[in-house]
Amino acid sequence: MKSNKEQFIENEQLLLKECLNNNPKACKVFYEKYASKMLGVLIRYAKNTMEAEDMLQEGFIRVFQNLEKFRYEGSLEGWVRRIMINTAINFYKSNLKHNQHIDIDNVSHTGSLSVNAVDSLSLKQLLQIVQSLPEGYKMVFNLYIIEGYSHKEIAGLMGISESTSKSQLSRARKVLQRKIQFFSEKCNERI
Repeated sequence: MKSNKEQFIENEQLLLKECLNNNPKACKVFYEKYASKMLGVLIRYAKNTMEAEDMLQEGFIRVFQNLEKFRYEGSLEGWVRRIMINTAINFYKSNLKHNQHIDIDNVSHTGSLSVNAVDSLSLKQLLQIVQSLPEGYKMVFNLYIIEGYSHKEIAGLMGISESTSKSQLSRARKVLQRKIQFFSEKCNERI
């Protein structure tokens, strides 16, 4: 008798085979299996849900175009996630000229945050605060803090220097601290 893991792997391989044979039902199952998780990943990189949905569609086009390149080394979900993140990076690069940048002088350090400031925020509110970061800060923050990329890897992916990656992460943290503190104070005023 096969274990659940072995059955899952066989089912995943069968699903991939059917997708590669252009079976529309299999492609739909594949999309539905990963779409909500990947949207959750992309929404951290996007300005809003609509932009994340655009990235998701573009990402799935790339996934389906490259399915034959999946080598069964590591998880399929991890492979799909990597494509989605690269799609977000490409989206950022292609829209770089339209992104708003803030002057370094406008970023002030407010000191450390209290634990209560972060605890008073919901996940949705934290996500909104991260989404409000300037584009470069948001990309580096997500890649480094959430995805676990090194500054060297981020530099290579985004076409920036390692020191730029490090400074953008530092600035992102400062902006987040300021915004979280401000939001927390607003919430406490209402109580």
